[in-house]
Amino acid sequence: MKMNFAGRELDLSFCHVMGILNVTPDSFSDGGQFNSVEAGLRRARQMVADGATFIDVGGESTRPGAAQVSTQEELDRVCPVVEAIARELEVVISVDTSNPMVMAETVRLGAGLINDVRALQRDGAPEVVADAGVPVCIMHIQGEPETMQDSPRYRNVRRDVSSFLTERMRVAEGAGVLPENIILDPGFGFGKSVEHNLQLLASLEQMHLLGHPLLIGVSRKSMLGAITGREVNERLPASLAAATISAMKGASILRVHDVRETVDAVKVVTAVREAV
Repeated sequence: MKMNFAGRELDLSFCHVMGILNVTPDSFSDGGQFNSVEAGLRRARQMVADGATFIDVGGESTRPGAAQVSTQEELDRVCPVVEAIARELEVVISVDTSNPMVMAETVRLGAGLINDVRALQRDGAPEVVADAGVPVCIMHIQGEPETMQDSPRYRNVRRDVSSFLTERMRVAEGAGVLPENIILDPGFGFGKSVEHNLQLLASLEQMHLLGHPLLIGVSRKSMLGAITGREVNERLPASLAAATISAMKGASILRVHDVRETVDAVKVVTAVREAV
């Protein structure tokens, strides 16, 4: 299961770790910590040293209740960091964006993956990704970040998420995105209750029936706080538990804040799977 990320080929039959780099003032866990080129590059260096295969750069917070930012503001936040990382580090740069203009410009600067929490629903996004020729992660979301946690409802969360992702894949492929360039994300915490998230995690291996690699992002999320009673910066053990479960169930990419610890957990999972 190999995929080419702007010239860097990776085998996604193995689990890789994606380090989160939010260059925003208001992300739920690390907002304001890395919103300068120097701080962002320093953080990226550390995550690569810790074993990250991907760095996911985001310039717009998608936490529940977050407001949208202008295109120019997002470009100003993200592009200099992407350019600096591409110039210095051997790593796949992922850009966490739903904005077609940001997608096009960051790919030009060296990004190898578009990670869209809105599943290419903005006008022109599928066509931009197709023209860029890089892989894309299509994530399930119910509603918009501003309102997604108000009252999430599903008949059957796993089937509904699978149906949504199947439809968005059809749209992407219809615009010219190659099937072999599609990664899927069930969207933990994006328009889902704690019970919905737990049901998805419990049945994660069934998502492989969709036929694409899975990217999973559960790190430090509120579902873990609800289960453990811990604040955001006290959720490392819970995040590692969720990451380990996801890796055991076949996730190809784990999107996390704590790279070094997650890499160690993935090494254990990989050793166990290879011993069978």
